This record gives sequence, C-alpha cells and structure tokens, in this order.
Amino acid sequence: MIDPRMARLAEMLVKYSCKLQAGDRVLIEAFDLPEDFIILLVNEVLRARAIPFVEIRQNRVMRSLYNAASEEWMKEWGDIELYRMKKMNAYIGLRGSHNIAEMSDVDQEKMNITNKFYTKPVHFEQRVKHTKWVVTRWPTPGMAQQANMSTEAFEDFYFKVCTLDYAKMSRAMDPLAALMDRTDQVLITGPGTNLAFSIKDIPCRKCDGLRNIPDGEVYTAPVKHSVNGTIQYNAPTIFQGSSFNNIRLEFKDGRVIQATAGTAAETARLNQILDSDDGARYVGEFAFGFNPHITQPMRDILFDEKIAGSIHFTPGQAYEQADNGNRSQIHWDMVLIQTEPYGGGEIHFDGALIRKNGLFVLPELTGLNPDQLI
Repeated sequence: MIDPRMARLAEMLVKYSCKLQAGDRVLIEAFDLPEDFIILLVNEVLRARAIPFVEIRQNRVMRSLYNAASEEWMKEWGDIELYRMKKMNAYIGLRGSHNIAEMSDVDQEKMNITNKFYTKPVHFEQRVKHTKWVVTRWPTPGMAQQANMSTEAFEDFYFKVCTLDYAKMSRAMDPLAALMDRTDQVLITGPGTNLAFSIKDIPCRKCDGLRNIPDGEVYTAPVKHSVNGTIQYNAPTIFQGSSFNNIRLEFKDGRVIQATAGTAAETARLNQILDSDDGARYVGEFAFGFNPHITQPMRDILFDEKIAGSIHFTPGQAYEQADNGNRSQIHWDMVLIQTEPYGGGEIHFDGALIRKNGLFVLPELTGLNPDQLI
C-alpha cells in the first residue's frame, strides 16, 4: 500500500516545487534513499508527462571517489556531469544519509578539488542558475537520532514539515521581502553578538517551497565589505562531514578576521575550510528562518536554516538572485537562533526594531510568527 504522506510529498515536488510541464527533462538524484519513494516519484513525473532521468548514489561510494580525487579526473567528471545537467529542465535532489559523518575524513585538499571542478560548475553555476530545482532530505533513523526523536516520531515530524501550506507562507513573506528591499542598515544583537552591515540595493528573495523542502526563509546578502562586528552562532553545524559547535566569527570590513569553535580541533578545521579560497571568509547570504514546525537544531542545515526565530549568516558563495559579488567554492549556512530558550536577541532595520526574541514585532510582519503559520 502506498504511504499517503509519501504520495503527497512526491506530488508537491513535481507539481508545486518544480512545476513540471509535458516534455520537461528532470534529473532525479537520490542519495541513500529507499527504492519505493524513487519509484513513486518517477511515476509522478510520468503523470506530468515529463521525462525522468534517475541517478542513484550511495554516500559511502561517493566518499571513496572523493578520497581518490585528482584535478585531471575531477575535471573530466565535472565536464560529463555538466553536459548532462545542461540537458535538464529540472532537478530533484533527494538527500538521505545512513551516516551524517560519512565525509568527515575526506582530505580537505581532495574536497577542494571536488568542489572546484564538480560541485561549483555543475550545481552552483548550472543547476542553480538554469534549472527548476528542489532539494529535500529523507527521514532515516540517523536523522531521528540527530533530532533526539524516535524513528516513528521523526517521520511524522518530517512529513508534517515538508507538506506545510507553502502557498500561505509565501503570501505572508511578501511584506518582509518588501521591507528588506528598501532597507540599508541591519543591526543584530544578542548574547555574544553585535553585528552591523548593509543590505542596500541587494535583491531579496523568498524561499517558499520552490527550491528546498522543507522551506521557510527570506534571504538577501550583505554588501560585501560592509560587515563589521561579531556573531556567536548557537546551532551546531555539520559541514563536509565535520561537526562544529559554538562557532564565533569576527568581521572587519566584510572579512572574517578571527574564527573560533568549541574545541581546538574544531577551530583548526573551521579555519582550514575558511581558507579554501579568497571568498570563503566573506559572506554570501543573510536570511531569516521561520518554519513554525522547526524549533530546535538537528545538525541538518536544510532543516536548521529554517528554524522559527532564526537567522543564518553564510560565509562563501553568493546566490545569483541576491548577488553581492562574492565568489567561493564554499557556501556554509551557519545558524543563530534568537528565541528566548536560546538567549534571545534583536534585529533592527535602519534603526527600527523588527524582531525581538525570535518574534516579528511590526504588524505587517506578524503573519510570519509561528502561531499564524501553523
């Protein structure tokens, strides 16, 4: 019997997120995913009279490939993958994981080669800019463990979050997007955080289920050299398979001049990643998160960056849709939660308070508070 929750998710990915039309070529890329859902999704694509192409990947196999990476090989692999991506009208990425730390011991130099010749040209430059795309996770016992939930409870949570009424959320985002488009100066304060920057003339974009599932953010980017001060993130994060806690970044004229994390080993790894290229120490994204069902971190950025009452402030590559000119092979969404259980905090736009302790205070923005979205 088909799980109706899976059927609803497949329908949302095809009809709402990608809006597939007859004849569209769509690449389904599935990592560590059960066959049943892939088949369900393929059938939904076929019902839309689109053309499915399927790539089934396993993270343990990908780890072996990354560890063996050479520039010559990755250039050729990237060229082949780029050729295929250029043939696609749409992309659905299904990211499961049996082990969230699978890539933790991949050599950083090898990962840099992979990012430079595969990830950046194929995904950042082609897929993101030129296809209708959506990326989602898949609920696994490992993810349930990350969230400190039973497997059954986590599955219920996952499908509730992923099949939210994103059309309603999208309408509630409009006043925030309009406000951000006319804002110059931003000030963020809270425990360990006093950060100022400009977002003047940088476009703002809504994320309402068309690119990520789950979703629930509005993003822009800071003017590249305008960032000054300190931010103390309070959500743990995993990047390239390594785990980090209590990341603290200090900025001067847009650049990270000091970066620390919870342990000496984490700090060393953090700085190694931030030294990947010239753009990795500058910020490519500033965003508000407000998915009402996501209230605490679970070390999965696709969920954590949408936490209600959070922001993320992202070292690395800027998105073309909200471009501040920063270029990097890195795009690392680091999350600061400002709800009262996490220490609170305030955000001001051009001197006016817009959010306090994770709740929007301007009347036109209160539709994005959790009690209005559930």
